[in-house]
Amino acid sequence: MNLPNMITLVRVLLVPIFTFFYLRSPMGANYPAALVFLLAALTDGLDGYLARSRDQVTRFGQLIDPIADKLLITAALLALVEAGHVNTWIALIIIGREFAVSGLRMLAAAEGHVIPASYWGKLKTSTQIVAVAAFLLGISWAPLLMWIATGTTIFSGVDYFHKAQDVLKSSME
Repeated sequence: MNLPNMITLVRVLLVPIFTFFYLRSPMGANYPAALVFLLAALTDGLDGYLARSRDQVTRFGQLIDPIADKLLITAALLALVEAGHVNTWIALIIIGREFAVSGLRMLAAAEGHVIPASYWGKLKTSTQIVAVAAFLLGISWAPLLMWIATGTTIFSGVDYFHKAQDVLKSSME
């Protein structure tokens, strides 16, 4: 177990802690939940950087890292829906895109292809983190940021599927 993988596992462990803090006080600013969420979000960049810079990229890390990311965003969205801050359909679009792109990546892997993270995928993640953090901090324009996150989520999903046309075609033959 290397350091990048341990950091990723810490992110997974922070998800229920974040959820606990948020659901205890879902109205207005919730600084403990925001702190845990942002700490967990920061570990995403840190574990990837360390894995690449130390040449410690592992298959376990490649599997658990995207799962940890999806757990964090999904928990945040479900908590925000539960509190009445985010519409269910927005959460469904964002979570549905995650399932669709993950499925696409699995299909590509079965065909011997790798679909790397794209600029739009990274922008999607960033806008989602900013939007969720805005809700947690009680920022009044958080709904606008969630609309932006939803738009980048849709656009990045379309981009992944557009770039994977050959994978999709070969899997249907």
